[in-house]
Amino acid sequence: MCGVNRYFNYTRTIVTGGAGFLGSHLIDYLISRGHDIVCVDNLLTGSKNNIRHIYSHNRVSFEFIRHDVTQPLNVQGDEIYNLACPASPPQYQHNPVYTLKTSVLGALNVLELARETNARILQASTSEVYGDPVLHPQPESYWGNVNPVGIRSCYDEGKRAAETLFMDYRRHFGVNTKLVRIFNTYGPRMNINDGRVISNFIVQALRGQNITIYGDGSQSRSFCYVSDLIEVMHQVMNTEPEFGDPINIGNPGEFTMLELADKIITKIGGTSKLEFQPLPQDDPKQRQPDIGLAKSKLNWSPKVTLDDGLDETIAYFREALEA
Repeated sequence: MCGVNRYFNYTRTIVTGGAGFLGSHLIDYLISRGHDIVCVDNLLTGSKNNIRHIYSHNRVSFEFIRHDVTQPLNVQGDEIYNLACPASPPQYQHNPVYTLKTSVLGALNVLELARETNARILQASTSEVYGDPVLHPQPESYWGNVNPVGIRSCYDEGKRAAETLFMDYRRHFGVNTKLVRIFNTYGPRMNINDGRVISNFIVQALRGQNITIYGDGSQSRSFCYVSDLIEVMHQVMNTEPEFGDPINIGNPGEFTMLELADKIITKIGGTSKLEFQPLPQDDPKQRQPDIGLAKSKLNWSPKVTLDDGLDETIAYFREALEA
């Protein structure tokens, strides 16, 4: 049985989707705390460039395994963070059947691994389990308003099914599971062609292109900077074994798409104008986390303002586009 080594005081952590945007930041955070890391990724949407700097780290062990989580995984670890799944609409809609398989079969395979090795395991779920919400802001008790047969369903329903598996493995097999519902997150290492709103707006403005606004721009989102998110994910993983309920993590600050576009254009300058396009099917009109549980359970609130986070993210994309 795999467990924390009392003599060397280290934790061996498996991160699936570890070469992605969130996964690579999580690995950096865990390494800074002395974890040995097994990074698992099939590089479909992740990139080795996100983890290249880790190979020169001499304080901990780092291993990269190129593997698809839709297939069983055989590796030992004390804890598992399951972040493997395309996360932006263009990515997950490119191959919707594969997206659904990644969410469901991937969850099943990592849960089996956790059950066999007695590892604790955290599922990176999503605010998309709430669909196009009729309750605002969204608390964990809200069951959501999801279209089961729409173009976003492969992701929304896949993540909902994964949550079901995590809770049933906890109840039926006693696996120490954790569930975080991640709201919109941004920061350095997002892919230039990621397709999410902050990266889209920044890249378009830096290239001097018009900013694409879907709908009339009144739809709102809440944006959490990546360092805040990674910190609270680690806190959730280390809650007592009895705690396994879903927990929202995100920044409750709410901005319309027009407000976001105005901020980015002001920061970057240039001649970009707004270009309006039809709103995609099932695109949520509002998205804002109720983080009351995270505040009471973890004494956590996000620290990075949208303005500060945008400055860091713009600097990253400016350098990436000039490379």
